[in-house]
Amino acid sequence: MNKNSNTEMSFLDHLEELRWHIIRSLIAIFIIAIVAFLAKHIVFDNIILAPKTPEFWTNRILCRLGQAVNIQKLCINSNTFDLKSIYMAGQFMAHIKISILAGLILGFPYVFYEFWRFIIPALYQNEKQHAHGAIFYISFLFACGVLFGYYIISPMSVHFLGSYSVSELVDNEINLMSYISTVTSVTLASGIVFELPAIVFFLSKVGLVTPEFLRKYRRHALILILLLSAIITPPDIFSQVLVSFPLIFLYEISISISRRIQRQMEEKLAG
Repeated sequence: MNKNSNTEMSFLDHLEELRWHIIRSLIAIFIIAIVAFLAKHIVFDNIILAPKTPEFWTNRILCRLGQAVNIQKLCINSNTFDLKSIYMAGQFMAHIKISILAGLILGFPYVFYEFWRFIIPALYQNEKQHAHGAIFYISFLFACGVLFGYYIISPMSVHFLGSYSVSELVDNEINLMSYISTVTSVTLASGIVFELPAIVFFLSKVGLVTPEFLRKYRRHALILILLLSAIITPPDIFSQVLVSFPLIFLYEISISISRRIQRQMEEKLAG
């Protein structure tokens, strides 16, 4: 990595450069977190707490679908529940946690941009050309995963876990932090899982993954996808199948990406 065209950067120069990239990333996250903290009612009432209400977009669509096909179980979260804060600082800590998570999610494109600016000088010119648009695609995949987790997985998880009962003698009194952890964990997990094509791209570039390898272990991947779907969704077949479809689609896209990279590398060697 060169600081400029004539000067070789030392190890300490690299550390100093990395430090400023990290500082700028943290500043961006902090600024967004402050905005989210000040917009408390919008963040909580319209976003975080929305999946448990009948008026939430996904809940309304599924309920209409259930009425059309006469499957009433699709009307999820029709009976809303109250949340409890059992700790003195419970609501304040929830406010802080959500503000930081909002900073991380909304600031992800800029954070990755800073990370990319640090590593891009170390790449060869042809590698820079192949990696063109990496910031956009990785941010786009992450955003798609977050939206899928929020609009699809979260309301189903909230419905199943919030309404599940082992006995009529036991009432569910759900803690606010428990609810927030459920919504945020499945949302972030979905965002990370949707990065599969980007991960396969870079692994294929370094030769660790080939399209033959991905096709050979397609059945194994299908089993892993079903297991992953079972982990991040409520334990019902409908939710697991619904989550499995986009993951299988992403895996097939990853095979196409790996095949394209292999073809480019073969053409380069032949030329």
